[in-house]
Amino acid sequence: MLAGPILRRLEPDHLVLWLVGSAPLSLTLLLEPAGGPPRRLDLDTACCRVLPFGRHACLHLIDVNLSDPLPQDTVIHYDLIVALDDGDEAGIAQWAPHLLHEGATRPSLVLRSRTDDILFGSCRKPHHPSRDGLARADGLLGEHIGRADARPALLMLCGDQVYADDVAGPMLAAIHALIHRLGLYGECLEGAVVTDSEALYAHPAGYYRREDLLPAFKSNEALRERFFGGVEKPIFTTANAHNHLVTLAEVMAMYLLVWSPVPWTLLPEPRMPALDAEHTHRWLREARALQGFRGDLPRAARLLAHVQTLMIFDDHDITDDWNLSAKWETTAYGHPFSRRIVGNALVAYMLCQGWGNRPDVFGAVLDDMEALAAAPDAHGRLDPIAQDALIGRLLSFGQWDYVLRRQPTVIVLDTRTRRWRSRRLPSRPSGLMDWESLTDLQHELLDETAAVIVSPTPMFGVKLIEVVQRLCTFAGQALTVDAENWMAHRGAASVMLNIFRHSRTPGNYVILSGDVHYSFAYDVQVRDRDRTPHIWQITSSGIKNEFPRRLLDWLDRLNRWLYAPRSPLNWLTQRRDLALTPRLPDRRQRGERVWNGAGIGQVWLDAQGRPARIVQHNADGRPSTQFLAPGHAASLAAAVEQPDAGA
Repeated sequence: MLAGPILRRLEPDHLVLWLVGSAPLSLTLLLEPAGGPPRRLDLDTACCRVLPFGRHACLHLIDVNLSDPLPQDTVIHYDLIVALDDGDEAGIAQWAPHLLHEGATRPSLVLRSRTDDILFGSCRKPHHPSRDGLARADGLLGEHIGRADARPALLMLCGDQVYADDVAGPMLAAIHALIHRLGLYGECLEGAVVTDSEALYAHPAGYYRREDLLPAFKSNEALRERFFGGVEKPIFTTANAHNHLVTLAEVMAMYLLVWSPVPWTLLPEPRMPALDAEHTHRWLREARALQGFRGDLPRAARLLAHVQTLMIFDDHDITDDWNLSAKWETTAYGHPFSRRIVGNALVAYMLCQGWGNRPDVFGAVLDDMEALAAAPDAHGRLDPIAQDALIGRLLSFGQWDYVLRRQPTVIVLDTRTRRWRSRRLPSRPSGLMDWESLTDLQHELLDETAAVIVSPTPMFGVKLIEVVQRLCTFAGQALTVDAENWMAHRGAASVMLNIFRHSRTPGNYVILSGDVHYSFAYDVQVRDRDRTPHIWQITSSGIKNEFPRRLLDWLDRLNRWLYAPRSPLNWLTQRRDLALTPRLPDRRQRGERVWNGAGIGQVWLDAQGRPARIVQHNADGRPSTQFLAPGHAASLAAAVEQPDAGA
C-alpha cells in the first residue's frame, strides 16, 4: 500500500475512497457502525476501478453504492481488507498502522447530518519551514475521536494541495527515485530540448535550472518574448520554476510523497547532485524543511483517512498564473511542450483530486486514461497521441465544480477554467468565472436559505492589495503581482453582486477561501433597497505556507490608514455598495486585521447557516486564534483604533 485510503465524498448510501497500491488489489470493505451489525462488501470491478500508472503503481478508485444507507451522526469503524497471495487477509492495522489513533484497531468515519462544522485551508508547500496544518488538524480530531457530534463534517482543501511549479531540490530527487522504484511510465516530449522523460531526468539542467529546458526556440530571450511579451518572465511565470514538474510520472510521484509516509520508506535519503555553492546552500535548507514535513506526514495521512475530504484546484496545483489572462492561455497552449506540462498536471489532478469530488462525471475521461495506461511501449513510455488527446479533453472539461446538497448547501467553484476572458485586451486578467458559470451558480442558489460557497480566491480581500494589483495591471504587469481577484474584472464582479441581491437567492452566505497565505474574516452586507443579504468572507491560508511577515504588517497598516470607514478612497473601488467589518483576531498585535501563520481554519455554523465561531488553529503549537464578531470584539478593541469598515 503506497498511499491512502483517503475518504472522499461520503453520503449515507454512497462512499468514495482513494487508494494507491503497488499492484492490483483484491479488496473487501468492512463497515461497522457503533451499536450496529458489521457489513462486508467485496469491491469488485463494478465498484473499484484500478488504473495502473507504472509497473508497480496502481490507483484504486473505490465508488460504492449502498442499498441500505448508513446511519448519520454515528461513529462508523471501517477497514479495507486485502486478500494476500497465501490466502490470508490483512487489514489497515497490518498494512498502515500509522493511520490508527492510540488504542484503535480500525479507522473510523462519521456521516454528519449537517455541514455545521468545517475544517478548511489551502496552500500546503512541503519545503516551507512552517509546520503542517493537517497534522495540527489530526491532533484536534484525536481529542474527539469517539464523539460523533464533535467531529467535523468535512475537510475542505481550497487549492494548492500540491505545488507542481515550486519544488524543492531534495523533493525532486525523491520524485525521481520513486519513479525509478515504482517504474512509473515515461513519455515522449515534443518541442523541448530533451526528447523524452529519461533524457529530462538525466539532463545537467534538471535541478534548479529547468527554465533552460524550455521549448527550443533560437534563444531563451526570444522564447520569453514570444510567450509573455518580455524577458522578465519565463514560460511559466512563477519565480520558483527552477524545478517545475514536467512529466505525468513526476506529478503522480509528488502526490504520493505529499499524502503518504509510505513511499518515503522505500527510498534512500535524496542524494545531492553536483551543484554550485548557491544551490548547495538552498538544497541543504530545503532538506531541513522536508525533514519536518516528513515528521508530520503520518498524522496528516491519518486525518485524511478519518474525515471526508473534498478538494478544488488553484493555480499551483497546475502552474503559477494558470489561465490568468486570454494571452496566457493562447501562448501557453499554443506550444506542444508547455501544453503537455500543464496537461500532465491536470491529468494528475483529475486522478488524485478531481475524481473524488464528483466521480459520476469522469467515466469517459477514466476510459481514456485506462486505454492510455494499458499500452506503454517497450521502453515503458505512454503513447504521445493518446496522451495529448486525453489532455485536450481535460482542457475543455467543464465539470470541475460541484455541489453538496446538505444543510446548508455547499457549492465549490471552479475559478480557473471557465473564465471571463477579455477579447479587447487579452493581456488583462480574466474574470474568475464567465457569464455562463455565474448563471449556473445563481441557478444552484435559487430558493436556498443559506449556502457555503468555496472560492479558492477570496471574493472580498484586502483592498490595498487589490488596488496594487489593479495598478500593476494598468502598467502591463498583471503577471508580476498575480492580479487575480474577484474585483479585477468589472463584469464578473457586477454579476456576482447581482446574484447576492437576487430575491430568490439565500439571505446568508459563508464564503470559504485560501490562496493569499494569511487568514482573516469579514462580515459583509450588500446595500440594497429591497433586501440586505449577509455574507461572511472567511479565509484560511496557508496550511503550510506564510506571507512575508514584515511586508504583511506594512500592508495591513497602510490598508487601515488608506481605507478607514470615512475614507473617500472607498468610493473608487468596486465594493462601494458593500459594508465590510473585519472580525478581529483575539491574539492580534498593533491593531492587526489579518493573521499570519500556517495552520488550519475551522468554522461552526448555527441553524441559519451563520458563523457561530471562526478559529484559525496554528500549526506551530501556539493557542488557536479566534476571529471575534464585531459585538464581541468591542471591549477587546477599546484600546485600539475603531474598526475598519473598509478592511
